[in-house]
Amino acid sequence: MKYLVAGLLAAVCAGNEAHAAVLTAQQAQAIVAGCAGRSAGRHQSQAIAVVDTGGHLVAALRMDGNGSGIMDFALAKAEAAAAWGFSTAQMAESARETPGFAFAPHVVTVPGGLPIWSADGRERLGAVGVSGEAPADDAACAEAGIETAGLRSAPAPH
Repeated sequence: MKYLVAGLLAAVCAGNEAHAAVLTAQQAQAIVAGCAGRSAGRHQSQAIAVVDTGGHLVAALRMDGNGSGIMDFALAKAEAAAAWGFSTAQMAESARETPGFAFAPHVVTVPGGLPIWSADGRERLGAVGVSGEAPADDAACAEAGIETAGLRSAPAPH
């Protein structure tokens, strides 16, 4: 019986791993590099945080000139997009349309947080949060990083 349970657990765990897409450290670093490259090319300075779907940090960069609070805000944006599966810009819209939404857990109503989807747009891998410049620039930086990694910020159309 003990071996049967152990075998079943191993089979279930192996089956789950085979189907779950994971944001790799290499992909996360590519997102950071793409965002930082866009930022530097515009003489901007941002903090960039990339998290997995559970909101756990995979890669980060605080560019020169940013205080620790800016990094904290980038991480909060990433965690929010990971928790909800949509951008922080969309959270701002939802907060205007839905009373009380702005006070829900893990809601950030400032653009700069985007979900990360696989290249085919079928699986959500995590999220990126960017802070340090105007919200529109933060969001554009996040998008540039995702594109540099060959990934998407939105699911594939059904």
